[in-house]
Amino acid sequence: MLTVYGMKASGNCYKVQLLLELLGRPYRWVEINSAAGETRTPEFLAKNPNGRVPLLELEDGRRLPESNAILCFLAEGSPYLPTDGFARAQALQWLFFEQYSHEPYIAVARFISGWLPQDHPRRAELPRLRERGHQALAVMEQHLSRQDWFVGARCTVADLALYAYTHNAADGGFDLMAYPALRAWLARVEAQPCFKPQTH
Repeated sequence: MLTVYGMKASGNCYKVQLLLELLGRPYRWVEINSAAGETRTPEFLAKNPNGRVPLLELEDGRRLPESNAILCFLAEGSPYLPTDGFARAQALQWLFFEQYSHEPYIAVARFISGWLPQDHPRRAELPRLRERGHQALAVMEQHLSRQDWFVGARCTVADLALYAYTHNAADGGFDLMAYPALRAWLARVEAQPCFKPQTH
């Protein structure tokens, strides 16, 4: 059975859990609290020297870190990963967008807002994080105003990756009311068979 080392409050971990649920794949979840330093123990660092979750462990002992790499591996051969070369490249395009233009602002704003004390100096970063996060949301809104999904005519890994932190962007101070196409897309993702809401 597949084993996922992850933290349920993390969007990067949730996207892996969500895909496994949508695929109907059995898995074992091992909760690792990175906020409490559990990714920096010698035992965990022996599994992933980068000290991050999620981490996928296969039955044969091979391990794969990095959430979007895990998504692509798990989705191989399923409708969630396009087989057409150009469509697959488009899915990868949105996975890179999520990690470089979306997650660093929306997820970090959520972390600072929800996990750090009110007097923490990192709260000074929030205005800039929200500005850049809204830029990413605007790109998504523009795209989703023309089509229902990020790639092709159905939900793919691109949608799951972007859903993971967008659905709780309000936790980081992002008001989604100005993004009607994006909100309709969130509802479409949540209407997928076997969809599992994030638990904290």
